[in-house]
Amino acid sequence: MPVVVVESPAKAKTINAYLGSDYTVLASYGHVRDLPPKDGSVDPENEFDMLWEVASDSKKHVKAIADALKEDNALILATDPDREGEAISWHLQEALTKRKSIKKDTPVSRVVFNQITKKAVTEAMENPRQVDMPLVEAYLARRALDYLVGFNLSPVLWRKLPGAKSAGRVQSVTLRLIVEREMEIEAFRNREYWSVKAQLATPRGQEFEARLTVLAGKKLDKFDIENQTQAEMAVQAISSRDLTVQSVEAKPANRNPAAPFMTSTLQQEASRKFGMGARQTMSTAQRLYEAGYITYMRTDGIDMAPEAVQAARDAIGTLYGKEYVPGSPRMYKNKAKNAQEAHECVRPTDMMTKAEDLKTSDADQRKLYDLIWKRTLACQMEAARMERTTVDVGSADGQVMLRATGQVVLFDGFLRVYEEGRDDVVDEDDKRLPQIDEGDKMDKRAVTPEQHFTQPPPRYTEATLVKKMEELGIGRPSTYASIVTTIQDREYVRKDKNRLIPEDKGRLVTAFLENYFRKYVGYGFTADLENELDDVSAGDAEWKEVLRRFWRDFSAAIAETADLRITEVLEKINEVLEPHLFPPNEDGTDPRLCPNCGAGRLSMRTARSGGAFIGCSNYPECRYTRAFGPPGEEDDSGIPPEGKLLGEDAGDKIYAFKGRFGPYVQRGEVTEDNKKPPRQSIPKDWPPEGVDLPQALKLLSLPREIGPHPEDGVTVWSNIGRYGPYLKHAASTSERGGTNANLESIDEVFTVGMNRAVQLLAEKVASRGGRGAAAKTLRELGEHPDQGGQISIMEGKYGPYVKWEKINATLPKDSEPADLTIEAAVLLIDEKAAKKGTGRRKTAAKKKAPAKKKAVAKKA
Repeated sequence: MPVVVVESPAKAKTINAYLGSDYTVLASYGHVRDLPPKDGSVDPENEFDMLWEVASDSKKHVKAIADALKEDNALILATDPDREGEAISWHLQEALTKRKSIKKDTPVSRVVFNQITKKAVTEAMENPRQVDMPLVEAYLARRALDYLVGFNLSPVLWRKLPGAKSAGRVQSVTLRLIVEREMEIEAFRNREYWSVKAQLATPRGQEFEARLTVLAGKKLDKFDIENQTQAEMAVQAISSRDLTVQSVEAKPANRNPAAPFMTSTLQQEASRKFGMGARQTMSTAQRLYEAGYITYMRTDGIDMAPEAVQAARDAIGTLYGKEYVPGSPRMYKNKAKNAQEAHECVRPTDMMTKAEDLKTSDADQRKLYDLIWKRTLACQMEAARMERTTVDVGSADGQVMLRATGQVVLFDGFLRVYEEGRDDVVDEDDKRLPQIDEGDKMDKRAVTPEQHFTQPPPRYTEATLVKKMEELGIGRPSTYASIVTTIQDREYVRKDKNRLIPEDKGRLVTAFLENYFRKYVGYGFTADLENELDDVSAGDAEWKEVLRRFWRDFSAAIAETADLRITEVLEKINEVLEPHLFPPNEDGTDPRLCPNCGAGRLSMRTARSGGAFIGCSNYPECRYTRAFGPPGEEDDSGIPPEGKLLGEDAGDKIYAFKGRFGPYVQRGEVTEDNKKPPRQSIPKDWPPEGVDLPQALKLLSLPREIGPHPEDGVTVWSNIGRYGPYLKHAASTSERGGTNANLESIDEVFTVGMNRAVQLLAEKVASRGGRGAAAKTLRELGEHPDQGGQISIMEGKYGPYVKWEKINATLPKDSEPADLTIEAAVLLIDEKAAKKGTGRRKTAAKKKAPAKKKAVAKKA
């Protein structure tokens, strides 16, 4: 039985059903090899030699294929029909040859099919070929380029721009699109304009709406009516005149269907209609393809196989009638420049299979299939026939003219099945109009002015971003989804209400790259490089020559950044992002003047721990800071930039400050002798403006020493960390070792006793599978008579205790667990609860409030 290899087990299962028991069908589970993420994986000094490694999770799959080849010495590579699929076949052949599973007499062939149907698979098996090396070389060039850019550019970012994660060849260019759009929006200044509409009625009393197009005998442009005064004058001009119909013009119009789907248009339409992200769309389409329902989903092609066109025409005639079938098939011209991506369009494999016929309960698959099915049928249907009517209503003196437009659908054609969505809604006059005749006198029911403002360009959605990438020639069908996803995963961009908004770190990276690597984030350069890779895949260019030309210039650009000082880089970024970080003040004062000391100059700073903030140039004399971004986005903590004096304790002043990482309290002031005075973050549950001296002193008393652990004598501490309140069993809270256990609330940090602490630490150890276990139950006393919940007697390190919910009450020394009644246990619980209810618990309840934004400024 020859061994057939495909990418996924789902695809293997479908193909195995078609090929039967004469073949062994196995899955490679995607790429079997990749470049290890270390220096030297691509060697520019040695003809771009590439060091490949079989991934650890791929070794077992390669072994399974190797074992199968021992049984039958014939290999058929049936991976996807694109550059990536060809690369996987090549990787498999190379890996199996290296482990000597492919011998000199082992026949190896490559088969491709654009759809997983019995006919397509059978035909492919009858027409095998060898691995297409030009396609593989295009893959190798692209992989080498991505490695060389990412591996050489990312360290430059880390050194010169702390907090930046990484850069990518295509991702950085795509990020630039989003950042530039955001800057356009910020720089946009809206403009006021007015329009005037009239509600008119025919002699038969039928109403319709018309808009003013001529005023004072002059045709109006968009901004001709600039303000309310002019609009009211226009209303008066209409109201004071009799109006009659000057002309009625009806024109026939046809509307043709959109082309069938390719990868980018499928992603765009799924985003518009269902809000699906690019990755979600592609993974859903992948499952449909592997189940045999649709053709291959990564394509730049919009043509359809002749048999598919005929099948669509037959389905249209059967389902909707012969009048919906055009006289001749519709032909769509391929957009793809390179043959390797120009497969057939994305379409159903069986035109008579509707979404409800699919053998799947997955809602996303049904929705996406229905979209593909409708678009495919619609593209071969008759045009929609309309009648567009334009009515001009004016005064006898020609001073005012109003226009009404509308349309009537005479024959719905393809609209019966499908209408393409729009990214941004545009008002269209597609209303039905009543019967109107030339010369009719119009009754003015209402004349209304309406104020408008010009709108900034909209932020990108994933759909419009993919469309823009396609227009610019950035990326290819197989990469759109991963690019759009990667910039979100790196937190350079966030998605809000389906719109993509750049994060500040995304702006920083873009500003840096545009200033120091402008060529490599250029749209034209990136598109030209993609075209060169297409030439490689077509066999018209040599892949290593493409790499040599790129590396010669790119390595020089990297070398030029070696002597850049961080301060120089930051000042350059300050200039670039100045409109965003320091917008002009309304009173004309310098927006970069420090509001705290009135002398220093504000500029961007980077924190050692990553990220950026705005700080004063007079540091350390002035310690003013605010969050990175425009002013006015600071929190409302009630703590001024110079800090808030809470009082004194033991001769020290106690302050509350806003810091880059949130509000905190501090004992004493920063001096030459005391550069790091004691500090403690204010918990998120405590409103910063309400923190008083006693609370500050409690915080500054942390970490709290509970005592030595009864088993080993090592100290047990309670403290508040970055992830909340916790216990630590170690010599000190700064020690990396020891055992940590979470506490339920901030209150417990100040009240938890040794008994409870030992139990929590033991439970933590037990949950990790280590030594120690949860406390042992001695007796179950039953349910709490008033509030419910089991009351138990537990064995504790300091003796037995009563446990109910989160309350642990130690038994008196003269009590025996066997003699304790439930009534006595309830008394012990009530006493313990009363003690826990004093002090902090009361103030905490009072201060319960929604968490505020993080504080952003320090004191002078």
